[in-house]
Order: sequence, then C-alpha cells, then structure tokens
Amino acid sequence: MPPETLTPERILEATEDVLRRYGPAKATVVDVARVLGVSHGSVYRHFRTKAALREAVTERWLDQAHAELSAITKGSGPAPERLREWLATLFAAKRRKAGVDPELFATYLSLAAENSTTVERHVETMVGQLTRIVEDGVAQGEFAPTDPAPTARAVWDATSLFHDPAHAGQWTAPGIDDAFATLCNLVVRGLHA
Repeated sequence: MPPETLTPERILEATEDVLRRYGPAKATVVDVARVLGVSHGSVYRHFRTKAALREAVTERWLDQAHAELSAITKGSGPAPERLREWLATLFAAKRRKAGVDPELFATYLSLAAENSTTVERHVETMVGQLTRIVEDGVAQGEFAPTDPAPTARAVWDATSLFHDPAHAGQWTAPGIDDAFATLCNLVVRGLHA
C-alpha cells in the first residue's frame, strides 16, 4: 500500500498530536516529521518555518467555530434569538475545547500569545459576524438604531468572560450558566428598539 500523501491537513493533525504530547516549548518540526514518517524537509515544503506551522495550527484551532457561527449569522429569524444562539454556541465551543483536551487548550493559549495577528484576525471575524446580526436587528426594527460595528465590538467585549480563554478556569464554576443567561438577557434588552 503506497504511503498516504503528505498534505497540510495531515501535517496540522500531526502537529496537534506532537503539541499535546510535548507542549509548545519542546515540540519540534522534527517531532512532527517523525510522527508522519517523513523528513523534516518534507514538512518545511508545506510550512516554510516552525513559526508558520505554529501559526497555521493556531489558525486552524480558532477557525473551528467559524463555520457553525457563520451559519447562525447568515441564518434567518429574529436577530435577538440569533444573537443569543451565536453567543451560546461560542461559549459552548470554547468550554468544550477547554474541557475535552485541557493539555491542547493550554498549548493553544501559548501559541495564541505568540501569534497575535492570527488572534486579531479571529477576533475581527467574530466581531464581523456579530456586526451582521446587529445590522439585521436594526434593519428589522428589533434593535434600536445604532452604529453596528462599534455596537458589535461592545457586545464582544462585554461577553469576554464567556469566550476569552483567559477566563477558562471560570467556565465550570457553579452558577456560570446563570451568569451567562443573565448577561445575554442584559445585552439583548440593551439593544432592543
């Protein structure tokens, strides 16, 4: 049976395994190549530097929630309900990542700190999705007239406890779900026309 074709996706999957095993400080491109059964030069053909590989892994991790959230953003239905669903989906995804694989989550926190431009792009994507929901709410008369982009950024900032990885330790605290529901209610009431 011929060996599996080396693709960026396979490299990123192997990199996640290596990061999970060794952590970001000790993981090397050679370790990734060894897992794949190829030379480290083969990995470098797809990712020119170790930094580029780490950035791609970080971007992949951050992008995992984009598709589901994008579907909510583009969906139909009342904007307040879509906003609640969007925030709840984001919170659930972040909590799931932190709880299912805490070692990899900690690794991604470290990588995200290194790759601030990747994180900035992620935040801009998230705020862009919120902006669309706010725009729809204003256009449908469900939200009071407002400048959607700064309003969306304010919603993002106000809900940071429930999506910023710096707060991951609080995501399993007693009462966190009630706190989330209370904040969502406050945000939606604040936007209502």
